[in-house]
Amino acid sequence: MSDPLSSDLASLRIHRGGRDPDRPGGPERGPSRAWVAVFAILAALLIGGGILVYPRLKAAIFKTEVSITEIALISPAQASIEFSSTGYVVPQTVSKVGAKVQGRVARMVVREGDTVALHDVLFEIDGTELRNAIRVSESRVAVAKARAQAARANLEEVRQQVRRERGLAEQGMAPRATIEDLDARAVSLSEAMRAAEAEVLAARAEVEALRANLADLTVTAPIAGTVVAKPPEAGELVGPQTGGSVELVDFSSLLVETDVPETRLHRVRPGAPCEIVLDAYPDRRYRGRSAEIGKKINRSKATATVKVRFFDPVDVALPDMSARVSFLTQELTPEAMKEPAKVVVPGSALVERGGRKVVFVVTDGKARLVPVAIGPRVGDGFVLAQGPAPGTRVVANPPPPMNDGSPVMERSP
Repeated sequence: MSDPLSSDLASLRIHRGGRDPDRPGGPERGPSRAWVAVFAILAALLIGGGILVYPRLKAAIFKTEVSITEIALISPAQASIEFSSTGYVVPQTVSKVGAKVQGRVARMVVREGDTVALHDVLFEIDGTELRNAIRVSESRVAVAKARAQAARANLEEVRQQVRRERGLAEQGMAPRATIEDLDARAVSLSEAMRAAEAEVLAARAEVEALRANLADLTVTAPIAGTVVAKPPEAGELVGPQTGGSVELVDFSSLLVETDVPETRLHRVRPGAPCEIVLDAYPDRRYRGRSAEIGKKINRSKATATVKVRFFDPVDVALPDMSARVSFLTQELTPEAMKEPAKVVVPGSALVERGGRKVVFVVTDGKARLVPVAIGPRVGDGFVLAQGPAPGTRVVANPPPPMNDGSPVMERSP
């Protein structure tokens, strides 16, 4: 077409690539090869960085499921242990001594930690008000006695008048009506005298009751034992309504009460040897003997309470201390008791961080890195020369991304 319209339409053609045919030697349109290379490098860096960083980022933000193990205390008696269980030191003889009467402490004789014998004085209560009440009651007794004596004298006087008037009446010198009036008055005075005498007895009983309370002002020990709690202070109000007592424990009655699964009760023999380790003193071991098996099963836990008596003297055991009891197949010898127990860390809990051996202690849902020093191998673990205490929960087979403070969650068994 040669007309102007055709020429204009031809000039509006769109060139989609390559060079412009109307501009020979012009630049090629489309994306630059340099930009394509830059994008490729960035994509490779992001992918590679994600592969390396993502596990650590995931360990830092999300909770890692881990298996938990413990640092153990291995006793020389390990070979003769049938099974072990945990429990608490429980006194079998306990007494809380309070005041029977209301009052303020006038004198406190004992303090926390004191040892007392049977019937020793613990504290005394101020008896000023009680003694005043006794004096008032004694005054009432005196008044009641006076009334009774007056009634008795009046009755005797009337009786004499009756006898005199009756003699005159027999001689016809006095009317019968006078005698009848005097008889009625004598009956009335007799009842009044009996009432006065009853009032005397009631007043005396009140005095005796108050005097009995006077003896209760001095509080004594019903058992021999040790004061294990802070007693009331001088001036403190004590009594049945306000409380305030002295707690005594007979330390010679301390036993370890431990929960044993009912499936293992057949392995507990009365008098069988045991080894007791107090959590507060993990490096000390005490010989014991099973003393009693509870008469009731805890249905919710499927356990029964077994009481274990200390065979050796123990001066560090306190009520409610945690203890671990190992039931043994044979008695511990004195030589075995002298051998120290070994703290063993499971080999699965040991990893290297920064060229040193460490374990991850689980605390408040986080794994805390703790350096350790280990000794010779013991079974599947190593003797722990320096590190956490026995019973500490640690991560088993920690994954490589785990670091100090990583959030963890115990894996369900």
